[in-house]
Amino acid sequence: MLKNLFKLLFPTLCDGCNSLLIKNEKILCTSCVHNLPFTNHHLTDNNETKNKFYGLIDIEFACSMLVFSHDGIVQKMIHQLKYKNRQEIGNYLGKLYIPEIKNKIITNKIDYIIPVPLHPEKMKKRGYNQVTTFCETLSKELEIPYNSEILFRNKNTSTQTKKNKEERQAINLKSFEAKTDIEFQNKHFLLVDDVITTGSTIESCAKALLKIPNTKVSIIAIAYT
Repeated sequence: MLKNLFKLLFPTLCDGCNSLLIKNEKILCTSCVHNLPFTNHHLTDNNETKNKFYGLIDIEFACSMLVFSHDGIVQKMIHQLKYKNRQEIGNYLGKLYIPEIKNKIITNKIDYIIPVPLHPEKMKKRGYNQVTTFCETLSKELEIPYNSEILFRNKNTSTQTKKNKEERQAINLKSFEAKTDIEFQNKHFLLVDDVITTGSTIESCAKALLKIPNTKVSIIAIAYT
């Protein structure tokens, strides 16, 4: 009874259109789910995500789940996930993407799922990494270890949302390092980020991981601009 009263006083709204969610709907209403701009990058190796890194880094495959557009549903969800600690959104999106990406990941024999890391100071201030729950959901459902300790950021940088690619590359240069322990050698890492814009952060992370002997890197992003 109290639960029903709470729902009446504080109804759950869709993160896409702010309409009232009905029974069995979570995060998004059925209409917004149907309107999500999926990229379908997993269906082909020749996609915008992988092509962004052509000639820059050697990657096995790269996919983005959604197309990021200004004031769109995806931007609203990423903002809530990244700045409002709505970590359930990461879990929701992970479960939504697993049926699409499962075969791709299994076929490529991923050994570890790794998030793009935050600097410890930023992590302490924010309290969470926005891609953690997305990664953990993939890890749990696909039974692949999640490890947030292999790759780390050794330089705390300011927000890069308004910087161009050259500025981002200069900032990210030598900002990331990876552990080279023997247990991480000869492995295939799946590197995960929230949004790929210029790709400079992912590029720097991948280069750090590829310094580990005989490793391979693949990439998944929640969204692509």
